[in-house]
Amino acid sequence: MSNLPSVSQVTLSHIAEHQEALEEFKDGFRKFAGLHDTVLYCSLHDPATPCPTGHTTSKTVSVWGSGGRIELTVAKFMALQKTVQPDWYQSMADGETWPKNTSRKRVRKSVDRSLAHLDECLLVHHKSQELESVEVFGVVEGGDILEERLRSARETAKRPVAGFCLDGLQTGCMDQALRTQLITAVTTELPEDKPRLLQGVGRPDEVLACVEAGVDLFESFFPFQVTERGCALSFSFHISPELAVPALDEERDTAGEALQNGDLSLDDQTQMTSFEINLKDERYRDDFRPVVEGCGCYCCKNHQRAYLHHLLVTNEMLAGVLLMIHNTTHYHAFFGALREALANDEMDLLKRRVLGERKD
Repeated sequence: MSNLPSVSQVTLSHIAEHQEALEEFKDGFRKFAGLHDTVLYCSLHDPATPCPTGHTTSKTVSVWGSGGRIELTVAKFMALQKTVQPDWYQSMADGETWPKNTSRKRVRKSVDRSLAHLDECLLVHHKSQELESVEVFGVVEGGDILEERLRSARETAKRPVAGFCLDGLQTGCMDQALRTQLITAVTTELPEDKPRLLQGVGRPDEVLACVEAGVDLFESFFPFQVTERGCALSFSFHISPELAVPALDEERDTAGEALQNGDLSLDDQTQMTSFEINLKDERYRDDFRPVVEGCGCYCCKNHQRAYLHHLLVTNEMLAGVLLMIHNTTHYHAFFGALREALANDEMDLLKRRVLGERKD
């Protein structure tokens, strides 16, 4: 488990406005950014940034950089892939079906366009020497309409792709039960030997449900969201009793009560979840414990909750740095435990740990 390579993601919304500089550099984004030992994945959009709808056509999609909207044709999209030189990339697709109440006609058009874009991308890809060792992931669209999801999956699976991106299922777009139903149906249409990547889903309870539905990889900015609201991930996931982190249940129960009392929706991604603690709360002012007992990250080994509280209430930039170190470490450890549970057929035990469903 510990020998798995780290994966870094770059989005075309960040790269498109700097294409000339990268082309002049010539050695690809991995070397440009000093990501020498990582697997590089290139996606179309930044999942942490909402994208306005209404800007796709049958020939183009739009991404947003710091300078505004950038329109991409397949030719421009593929030129960017040659410049980035990732290990794999998401094919160009029309993913504008995530808003609720998107019409069936618009969803059908999204599937048709995405398949057409995929065919064009593959045509260019197989003629490009620069992309010889790069893999393509086809994008499965279809909104919340089962028939279109299945059609998109079946047709995409017919193409020579290395894996599949399940798009338009991100947190806030649909409830968990519907998402699980759609993913379960879609994965039966996809080959078992090719990975299925889910975009925009990262809350631990959602991750567990989606893994059981057939998802292999996740593109998530959940640790970033938690950091942005001044919170720290603090939930139990160790399935070996001797490794269980002490004093987590009390913290999680308190977070859960706060959610209930505040009438907050888990689908509202700006709101605190029951998997984190709010270190801006006054009760942490004189709490000299690490953020999570037993966590081996730099933040927990060197600082206390009280110090993080001080940094947050005084708006120090270091607060976000330390929280991001902890949240990323905690989240990665959760996925390590998830892989271990899958390998040892202990998913039920992991779910009880994560979701707090204790048996006497």
